[in-house]
Amino acid sequence: MRPGDDGVLDFLTRGRIEVEGRLVDASNATLFCAISLDGAHAQCVYKPVRGERPLWDFPDGTLAGREYATFLVSRAAGLDLVPPTVLRPGPFGSGMVQLWVDTREDDDLVDIVAEDEVAPGWRTVLRAHDRFGDPAVLVHADHPRVRLMAAFDAVVNNADRKGGHVLHARDGGVFGVDHGICLHAEDKLRTVLWGWLGEPLGEEAVEALLRVRSGLAGALGEELHEHLTRAEVRALAERVDKLLAVPVFPEPSQDWPSIPWPAF
Repeated sequence: MRPGDDGVLDFLTRGRIEVEGRLVDASNATLFCAISLDGAHAQCVYKPVRGERPLWDFPDGTLAGREYATFLVSRAAGLDLVPPTVLRPGPFGSGMVQLWVDTREDDDLVDIVAEDEVAPGWRTVLRAHDRFGDPAVLVHADHPRVRLMAAFDAVVNNADRKGGHVLHARDGGVFGVDHGICLHAEDKLRTVLWGWLGEPLGEEAVEALLRVRSGLAGALGEELHEHLTRAEVRALAERVDKLLAVPVFPEPSQDWPSIPWPAF
């Protein structure tokens, strides 16, 4: 089962989940699972609500719903940047279930390199020093799908786009994961994808924004209200309108750290 396969959401919703392990680097309970239905098999990530760590600025028990809501926005935009995601009961209660994406080895789209090792086709985000005190540069690929992800993050107000959350799939696809702290009503954009700062969003991103804006007046808006507050849905619409009015990649806020820590 792959992200674009017919019936993948039904598969994730009705499939039998067996927990195989835990992703220990995650701050919240994140379980690696096998899932099967009617002879079809795949792997998935399962994040039970009861395993969410309380945060000072996001309401308790809402992260799984935000992950699902972010998937809904991606789907409405026609971008498919978020792997197929559902909310459902699981072995440890209700939670988010997302199709696992197999990634390429040694082909990261975000990296930290020495200053003299920035390759053509990469965008520089930040200059700093590594743990040995040597100059280092945070960079990301100048990839069209990563560019769309940067625009998408501005829309969903992603507060935690780390380098490890940008996946380069084996089939060449690009996906973003770990969207539990998105869609807040206040400006919280924090990302490693600042390489297009101030540049035009581009036609594809603008068309995606128009689809989201249309959806917010209909089915998308109704679905989002099941997982977000009215203020959060209204803020989403305002962000879309602002980007459509001035279709350029936004600048970092002066009131909020612009890059997550750690960056990966």
